[in-house]
Amino acid sequence: MRRFLVLALFLTACTDVAVVTTTTTSSVVGSLVEPQEFDGGYPPPPDVPEGALDPAIDDEVGSVIASIAAGGFESEALDAIGDGGDPRVSWFLADLLRFFQGGPNGSQIERVFTETTGITLEKAGSPAFVDAFNHLIAWDLPAWDGYDVRKGELYTILEPGWRPFFEENVAIDWRWVTWGGVLIDDRPLGDPNPCLEGCIPALDDPPTVPGEEASWLEGDDVVFGIVHNGESLALPRNQMEVHEMVNLTLGGDRLGVPYCTLCGSAQAYLTGSVPDSFETVVLRTSGLLSRSNKVMYDLNTSSVFDTFTGEALSGPLGEAGVVLDQISVVASTWADWFEAHPDTRVIAEDGGLGRSYSDDPLGDRDDFGPIFPVGPVDPRLEVQEKVLGVVTTDGTAIAFPVPALRSALDDGGRVEFQGLSVIAEGSGFRVVDPDGEVASHESFWFAWSQFHPETLVWAIP
Repeated sequence: MRRFLVLALFLTACTDVAVVTTTTTSSVVGSLVEPQEFDGGYPPPPDVPEGALDPAIDDEVGSVIASIAAGGFESEALDAIGDGGDPRVSWFLADLLRFFQGGPNGSQIERVFTETTGITLEKAGSPAFVDAFNHLIAWDLPAWDGYDVRKGELYTILEPGWRPFFEENVAIDWRWVTWGGVLIDDRPLGDPNPCLEGCIPALDDPPTVPGEEASWLEGDDVVFGIVHNGESLALPRNQMEVHEMVNLTLGGDRLGVPYCTLCGSAQAYLTGSVPDSFETVVLRTSGLLSRSNKVMYDLNTSSVFDTFTGEALSGPLGEAGVVLDQISVVASTWADWFEAHPDTRVIAEDGGLGRSYSDDPLGDRDDFGPIFPVGPVDPRLEVQEKVLGVVTTDGTAIAFPVPALRSALDDGGRVEFQGLSVIAEGSGFRVVDPDGEVASHESFWFAWSQFHPETLVWAIP
């Protein structure tokens, strides 16, 4: 019973295409695909009452939670929740479905969900909670005041370490949070031991070796390349799939490098970019997910971060309005990265832990679409098409589809778009503007578009 993820409502789509020409002969001409609203094909939402939830229904929610904490399940209280006829409780029902999949309890929750929303859940090979959350996200259905408190009571039965996240949240939309399947990584910085009860263990300050010594890497192995203050480093994807978070020093600065495998997104944050009154951030994986993206947090303050944007959403860092500075991550094959950066270093083969890493830890897990709820997906691109995402200095989000970039840059040159230049590096890409480099990283389209619903999309006409 330990898996959480946060869901997202995609509010934009596209039908119109405006051709954008360029003035430099070495540049590729592209087109701009602008967003418009779309409903994703979901039915209209149920009518939602205004005002507070009936206190009697809220008491029944509390009874269900208390029974679960005691090792049971209060089915009569659950029926009473459904009899209340308030669709807002469907968020709580979806939460329950995340933990009770199948069996008599799961069947009862599904029935009450249908009575409350009018929706018969279509599992189609996925757990029922996925379809339940997808509908609720698509509707942007309101929750009742106090839902976050009840959700905290439910979730901290599973993991008491999440209590600080619920106590002083600033900007967390708890409707979108659900279990990712693991517990919190709260090990001290530098702890080399695995989590005793199951977590995704961050890799802290791993030893590195010169690229020419990395004989265990094959040329087509994927690495995530970072260059900072004249130093370059390659993080092999198979190691990142195991740890999903690395804290280290590069170019004299502390970095936190989260890799959300569900989003296909590796990012790099300057964890020292906080006010002087705070310690350097130590990033950890919480075990929760937000809109199919890992929820990371700071070990020192228990402040939750939006992994996609670097914004602190809760705790002392959230109250201080901290947004971590981000630098580029280039996804490349090892051979191409090493050719572009012959002085690169690589994380040691054993990660400094004396362990081995399989070549493909995740196998085909992500080959058939998102395995957690994401709501309706912006139809401009395929759900899991890889895009190179960038946010310009004026706040404009732009997505460059990776297949189109590869096609455009096969013969060299660069792509010019909205004042940006995309250039090939290794077998990946880097983005610059007239003032220098602009932070960029690759991700699946569904993830980029849900965190940046107004994103522009570049395409070859």
